[in-house]
Amino acid sequence: MVFLLAALTMIGPFTVDTIFPGFPAVQREFAVDAVATQQIVSVYLFTFAVMSLLHGPLSDALGRKPIIVGGLALFTATSVFCALAPSMTWLLVGRALQGVVAGGGMIVGRTVVRDLFSGDTAQRAMSLMSMIFGVAPALAPIVGGWLLGWSSWRSIFWFLALFAVAILAAVLLFLPETHPADRRTSLQPGALVRAVVDAGRDAGVRRLLAVSSFNFAALFTYISAAPAIIVDHLHLGPGDFGWLFVPVVTMMIFGSWLTGRLAGRVSGPRFLTLGFGVAVVGGLVQLALDAGGVRTLPWVLVGPVTTGLGIALVFPIVTLVLLDVRPRHRGTLSSMQSFTNTMLNSVVAGALVPLVSGTLAGLTAAAVSFSVAGWITWAYHHRVAHPRVLTPPDPESYEPTDRL
Repeated sequence: MVFLLAALTMIGPFTVDTIFPGFPAVQREFAVDAVATQQIVSVYLFTFAVMSLLHGPLSDALGRKPIIVGGLALFTATSVFCALAPSMTWLLVGRALQGVVAGGGMIVGRTVVRDLFSGDTAQRAMSLMSMIFGVAPALAPIVGGWLLGWSSWRSIFWFLALFAVAILAAVLLFLPETHPADRRTSLQPGALVRAVVDAGRDAGVRRLLAVSSFNFAALFTYISAAPAIIVDHLHLGPGDFGWLFVPVVTMMIFGSWLTGRLAGRVSGPRFLTLGFGVAVVGGLVQLALDAGGVRTLPWVLVGPVTTGLGIALVFPIVTLVLLDVRPRHRGTLSSMQSFTNTMLNSVVAGALVPLVSGTLAGLTAAAVSFSVAGWITWAYHHRVAHPRVLTPPDPESYEPTDRL
């Protein structure tokens, strides 16, 4: 079950990262510049973020499986649309449509983990999911490079369509419904909106959303700048993205394994402190190396690798803490987490990275700033939050009291 749920979450990084090696080919075919091709990522992330606010609440009202199945079917169709795009405009339209439907499997999949497991078992399951999920950012650009060597950039979207079909078949065969009818919320639009608004009024929810968003934005700064790092700074080719992604993801997998291995022996707050500390120290070392003129492999990977390890230590814990704040609305909270993460990432990909990717020091400084912001926000939350927010004794009866 965990492997299937992890496959659902892999759709996101595959959709973002597989196309990276195809950027130069898209630029040549449609006669556009690098800024325009960067919007292939930012447009997808923007619509993904907006629609992610609906997937979770709908799964709270209709059940998890219908939302996952519908999302995968529509994602297949939109991938075919992108593969057939006759112009850059239509490609961006297709990417926007992909973002609308891609969150069904990713967001609801995380919620299913918490439906099925609790306590240390949930932490181990989420960590195992993160380990499997972590393979995707390393594998996706490598697969994209292989496909590009075999065919055109359009084959990347045909691959995404086939990938979604395979997961859809597995979901139909093996995934049970984990959210029974007697626990579902109202389907009325007003009730769905109220669930989001009410959760947004909770100061603890807002802080945890900020922690999660800053944490992943640090790594996404490097991920979305991968074409600039590999091609412009290291002067490598479209098939060489593994030099960046494989070491980063290896450390992400190790961090996720460590989180699961030490579940019950090391507290969640210590994991978060350790994760942010590793990311910040690694980034500072990277800045020092850059100031000393060391800008070659493997030294340019110090910042990305330590950031990958840091987010792997943070993500499973902060996600479980967030989902336990409102147990009857876990889908809504998962949607809000995805929304805030993706909205910030879309700004990073579409606005920040084009500004700072001219130098490796600029990229590193931006990533370290996000890690510092997440660390400070977590430290404040840990100090002021009610103990039940961190380790709820009875999740089903808990109602948040820390509101503004």
